[in-house]
Amino acid sequence: MANSVLVLGLQWGDEGKGKIVDLLTEQASLVVRFQGGHNAGHTLVIGDETTILHLIPSGVLHEGVVCVIGNGVVLSPDALADEISMLEKRGVPVADRLRISGACPLILPLHTALDQAREKAAGKNAIGTTGRGIGPAYQDKVARRALRVQDLFNLERFDEKLATLFAHHEGNLKRYDIETDDLDTLKKRARDYAKLLAPYVCDVPGLIEEHRRAGNRILFEGAQGTLLDVDHGTYPYVTSSNTVAGSACSGSGCGPNAIEYVLGIVKAYTTRVGEGPFPTELFDKNGEELAERGHEFGATTGRARRCGWFDAVAIKRACLLNGVTGMCLTKLDVMDTLEKLQICTAYELDGQTIDHPPIGADDLARCTPVYEEMPGWQSNTAGCTSIDELPAAAVAYVRRLEELVGMSAHIISTGPERNQNVIDVHPFS
Repeated sequence: MANSVLVLGLQWGDEGKGKIVDLLTEQASLVVRFQGGHNAGHTLVIGDETTILHLIPSGVLHEGVVCVIGNGVVLSPDALADEISMLEKRGVPVADRLRISGACPLILPLHTALDQAREKAAGKNAIGTTGRGIGPAYQDKVARRALRVQDLFNLERFDEKLATLFAHHEGNLKRYDIETDDLDTLKKRARDYAKLLAPYVCDVPGLIEEHRRAGNRILFEGAQGTLLDVDHGTYPYVTSSNTVAGSACSGSGCGPNAIEYVLGIVKAYTTRVGEGPFPTELFDKNGEELAERGHEFGATTGRARRCGWFDAVAIKRACLLNGVTGMCLTKLDVMDTLEKLQICTAYELDGQTIDHPPIGADDLARCTPVYEEMPGWQSNTAGCTSIDELPAAAVAYVRRLEELVGMSAHIISTGPERNQNVIDVHPFS
């Protein structure tokens, strides 16, 4: 029996993690976010109500569950205030359910302004970020000049650090002709931030250990996806944090033995938002059909997602990087209408066939996918809850993906609702 489960994405994000976290939270007492910021977007569909969360863990809709924002998350107080307000209007008692690490670096308005200005100045070389200040905030963290949540509780010292930070960035603010809050305005806003955050701050490592010792079930919730990892992704077209399983420990304050099961979420096809190489990307009617049926628009930015065939090469490496225990295959039902399916089984690069992704974006962009064709099923899988309900061709497709990746699909998601799943192995069982 696993008492602690980590859920993370194996592609470029948008794999459907929010729904699965929401599902598994039914058996958890603690849900922990450990990296990223409000550039993430987790969509929950419960009945007729859709909820999109960017910072607060997806388990917040469950009574009796504590949701934690760990130190690895860069925190925008403005975004958090909006999210708390949205949830409270729906009757969710956020104050009872949310806890925040005092070590979270703050995203200030100047970070957002810098992020957007840099993307604009980069022109055709832009990364395709969400423009929400994530990168500049992580830069300040690594450079040891970040302001953190805990700093808000000594406002005299906070003002001194803020002045130093503002002076550091002042040159770039003027260079890009950025209009943003001046120093005095930021100081005033800090007072509001302190009042907002104070009730939620706690000793997160101690809280996690307390739940572990009590034998409670803990769920770690990743954001973005493995292929966006700043070290292992398609650099430089990546996010600014580590999205792989190892960051769950450093980003929340626990040891590797605290995680007993890693569930990798992967779509039955592939999508990507923003710039960067995408070997299996489709520019035909199949790609259009996947985008339309899958409602492929980013939950954070609203940008259209690029769509392509399943890339077994990339997913096999993602499973290796994360020590995946089992996969959850999502959006199988989106492929119900396709007559023929392709699976990328290898890449061709400079006349050589390779079975692993090259390092970085430049070489990956030169890779040509090697495809294997399988028949589609052209019948309805939406809402199926048993493997016996799935068409034979759909089962064959799933089994072939498992074989190529070397990993079993413990869960198959057949729709957006939390109960639309074929569950072979429950992570908490």
